[in-house]
Amino acid sequence: MYGESVEIPCNNGQVTEETVTFVKWKYENGNILVKHTGQNASISNDDNYKTRVSIKKDFGLIIKQVTLADQKIFNCMVVGTDDILEFPVQLVIYKIPSQPKITNQTTSMAIGKLTSLAQCLTEGASPAANITWFKNKTPLTADGTAIKIINEVTVNDKTGLSSTTSVLQYTAVKGDIDAQFSCQVQHIRSANMDSSPLVFTVNYPTEWVNIQIQSDGGVKEGDNVTIRCLANGNPPPSRFSFYIKGEKQIVENTNTYTLTNVTRGNTGEYRCSLVDNEKLGISGKVFKKQGESFETVLNIEASGKTTTSCKKGNDKLPSVPKFDKLEYTDSGVYECEVTRLNIKKTQTFDLTVQGPPVIKSLSKKRGDGVNKILSCYVKGFPKPSVQWSANDTNLEPGESKYVNGEVTYYITITPKVNLTVSCMASNELGVDSKSIDVSSLVDDVTMDKQDQKQNSRDQTTLAVGIVVGLVLATLAIGLAYWLYLKKFRQGSWKTGEKEDGSAEESKKLEENQSQKADV
Repeated sequence: MYGESVEIPCNNGQVTEETVTFVKWKYENGNILVKHTGQNASISNDDNYKTRVSIKKDFGLIIKQVTLADQKIFNCMVVGTDDILEFPVQLVIYKIPSQPKITNQTTSMAIGKLTSLAQCLTEGASPAANITWFKNKTPLTADGTAIKIINEVTVNDKTGLSSTTSVLQYTAVKGDIDAQFSCQVQHIRSANMDSSPLVFTVNYPTEWVNIQIQSDGGVKEGDNVTIRCLANGNPPPSRFSFYIKGEKQIVENTNTYTLTNVTRGNTGEYRCSLVDNEKLGISGKVFKKQGESFETVLNIEASGKTTTSCKKGNDKLPSVPKFDKLEYTDSGVYECEVTRLNIKKTQTFDLTVQGPPVIKSLSKKRGDGVNKILSCYVKGFPKPSVQWSANDTNLEPGESKYVNGEVTYYITITPKVNLTVSCMASNELGVDSKSIDVSSLVDDVTMDKQDQKQNSRDQTTLAVGIVVGLVLATLAIGLAYWLYLKKFRQGSWKTGEKEDGSAEESKKLEENQSQKADV
């Protein structure tokens, strides 16, 4: 450990005075000391060690107050009567980092806006410490868009010790109200160290406005009636517009308007809104992962039936947006409008669908002459970048237009030998790669001829098969016809017909026919 004393053994302490003439400790660029048998050690004038080293009886080297300058290989050279041996020892110095310190802390963050929340600092470590950010005791992972974590390690020129800083940039959502953020320092030689929890004010725009009447029981003539305009949002709105039977009245630093000594003439419709946003809406970015589900939630509070219409850009939608499985084509600006009589409120959000790159296909085809064109079709958001490589040779890609999270990169090559070409796509969320084998022109021509020959053989085999099939079919028909004739002739046999056979067989046949005739 940094600053402590260390004992470096010579051959694991198995060297004795009876077996050696002397022992010498050294390192790559200098000598430290020499110890002859029966004599005191002779220490060199090395400024790094002349006041900090000593040697034990078993020839182990002791160094006091070690620093990172002592992190090196020390060599114990043992000289005996018959041989000289050396025993190198690697010395590694550890230094536990300081407790995490929070600096540059902000006080609030706005929904949908990337905000630098705080910086976490730890100092004096060897090796450098790691820093992890947490929200409600769950580690945060940078996605390059909604969450960014910037880490930096610096080394002190004098001590060689490392300091680590980590800046958290975060895009808040409404659920981050009262969330606790913290950073944790992690080091190989110490337990994890946590900072104190940080709680930030979450600012978000007003999403709904409601109107109430403060009255004890029913309203009757002569009463004073207070109308209250309620709204969410942080910080809460302080200016309201009250519409008193169609006339606009603006109030400051209050959310109430009072009617005194009301009469029947005060009967009518009353409403209120924000001064700075007559058409109430929500703004900001919504980040979702490709494949997730998402449903638009509208907080509608009204005294009667309302009508809702939504659109994406300039295109009208049949219903309130709801997605079972988000795709990149679902990204865009959505606006929903709720209407009650002549009162309208809108909710607007910018949906961004994100996802790591996925290479859907890697293909090749012939180009002009001896060239070959390779195409790498990739999906992902943010836009993936691509690196081509062919046998460790990087190639500059061309690309198609990036639309709806899809892009095709391509290269044109002239292979003189067989190649394995790789396409590696990456963005802030991940990496994907595929490889394809590309043969030289000679191989391609050979393969083409082989394919042609194979096709020719296949066609010949097919023709022969058809002919053989026809011949067999003809023989089968002929055989069936012969059997039919034979059967017919056996059934109508008559005496006196000439048939092949012996004379004795014919005589017996005639005798049988005569007997039948007599009967």
